Amino acid sequence: MRKMGKLSFLTIKDITGKIQISIKQDMVGEVKYQQFKEMFDLGDFIGVTGEIFTTHTNELTVRADSYIFLGKALKPLPEKFHGLIDIELRYRQRYIDLITNDETKNRFILRSKIIKEIRNYLDNLDYIEIETPILNNKPSGALAKPFIAHHDAQNIDVYLRIAPETYLKRAIIGGFTKVYEIGRCFRNEGIDSTHLQDFTMLEAYHAYYNYQDNMKLIEDMLKILIKKLFKSTVININNQEIDLDKPWEVISFRDLIKKYIDLDINIYNTKEKLLDKLQQLDISFNKDIEVEKLGYGQLIDQLYKKVCRPNILSPIFLTEHPISLSPLARANDNNKEITDRFQLVIGSAELVNGYSELVDAIEQRKRLEEQANLNQNGDEEAMIMDEDYLEAMSYGMPPISGWGMGIDRLVQILTNAENIKDCVLFPLMKQDK
Repeated sequence: MRKMGKLSFLTIKDITGKIQISIKQDMVGEVKYQQFKEMFDLGDFIGVTGEIFTTHTNELTVRADSYIFLGKALKPLPEKFHGLIDIELRYRQRYIDLITNDETKNRFILRSKIIKEIRNYLDNLDYIEIETPILNNKPSGALAKPFIAHHDAQNIDVYLRIAPETYLKRAIIGGFTKVYEIGRCFRNEGIDSTHLQDFTMLEAYHAYYNYQDNMKLIEDMLKILIKKLFKSTVININNQEIDLDKPWEVISFRDLIKKYIDLDINIYNTKEKLLDKLQQLDISFNKDIEVEKLGYGQLIDQLYKKVCRPNILSPIFLTEHPISLSPLARANDNNKEITDRFQLVIGSAELVNGYSELVDAIEQRKRLEEQANLNQNGDEEAMIMDEDYLEAMSYGMPPISGWGMGIDRLVQILTNAENIKDCVLFPLMKQDK
């Protein structure tokens, strides 16, 4: 606002844009003009009527012939040219961040458009969007430590879902052939610039597809989405331009690790052998990773995250994961030690995880028993037995391939955001003392 003698200018804005208003004493009357000058502050809400004209500086302006007070801001907004500089305060008071930073506002408008375009893509392929429970009796669908809550009415402990996977598969068992869900998932794990404990996940399942079909689908979907929203397939990652229009590389877990260190996981194929080799190579992990509690597959995963993933910028499909790392994935026909699985990695971040699903109830029971063993021996990320899911499987499953994608991380990659919290409207923060 610029309040002057008998003429004042102010700018109003909302989600659609902004426009300048002129309030002149001759137009609204002396009493109303003085009331405006004395009572209105930055952040207040005002309604005006009047004709539109263009100032001598070519700015579109409404010449107010009347105004009305609509709402009061009791606290002043931050200095208008800089907005919120304190990053933590931006997360705590996102409403102020949205008011003062157009970059923030535009990121969340883009997030909404991304979700809309994903829905359009899947809906046009006749996928059906369904909802599955957030409170579960068993934490299944992924290797992750769950949150535990108590259900007072039934006097039972329940888990916040770590993934909707096993319920979406129940829908496939029931006769749905293409299903997906976009919803919140919860994993009680570490937090960093690319991980949050509660996040938005898209999971989709297609009967009679295999993992290679879904790799094609995802590459096609993301290229179409990005071209539509950005009018280009070139995105900026870590100050490097990455053209997503080129064919995306496919590389096996084994070959990717060999590319960065002198280690063949086909030779070092037990936990003991692998630990000895890592010691020879002088490779260690963060102190919070309890190596002795990890299974072989989890150990390989930690190795990949340390030596390989930070170097990946352009999209790659990582395939042929160890079977112990993929308890719900189908074993490869030619090598039973690996699975028909893929991960899409872009900009050092895992964006999509998918596989040809395990549909053999007997084999599934065996793998869940192995996972339950690891869980009882201290691996909090290992899965526990889920008899209800095994019961559902026993009624028969067609061949299936499914995949999951973090929406928050997709937005982070596409907007080149430093922290995933920048892509979540209201991230959880410790209570401000």
